[in-house]
Amino acid sequence: MLRDLIALPDTSRVWVYQANRPLTYDEIDIVRPMLYDFAHNWQSHGIIVQSYANVFHMQFFVIVADESNLGVSGCSIDSSVHLMKAIESKIDVNLFDRMLYTYFENEEIKMIHHIEFKEAYNSGKIKDDTLMFNNLVETKGAFIQDWVKPLKDSWHSTFVK
Repeated sequence: MLRDLIALPDTSRVWVYQANRPLTYDEIDIVRPMLYDFAHNWQSHGIIVQSYANVFHMQFFVIVADESNLGVSGCSIDSSVHLMKAIESKIDVNLFDRMLYTYFENEEIKMIHHIEFKEAYNSGKIKDDTLMFNNLVETKGAFIQDWVKPLKDSWHSTFVK
């Protein structure tokens, strides 16, 4: 059942899928109903999951599930992956490239490939205070508090030292 993000507990599980490019408004208009429909009808073991799904910063797909009464696993997680694959096909975007890191630069969202990351740090393009997106957050509370944090406090820092 589609809920507002604020209505779900901080312990709710989160999945963040990052597009390999910013989406257009037209693309968001295409995929947002797909996300809402999924969240409204998502089931685990035949029971509706209290969930939320939306696009953030025109580039991130976020799904949140309240697991306090019912765990989400197996087939129900597979159905969310199938949704992301359907979105990829619908708007020709890649949502599964985990080698792309995303950060803020002059209040714009930028992306860099893992291979280029250390060089960008060494050249000063990316600094310890550069705000990085941590798409590995696991709960709504972590999403709210830690999704965006300075490089020096992020797991990304292990790749520049």
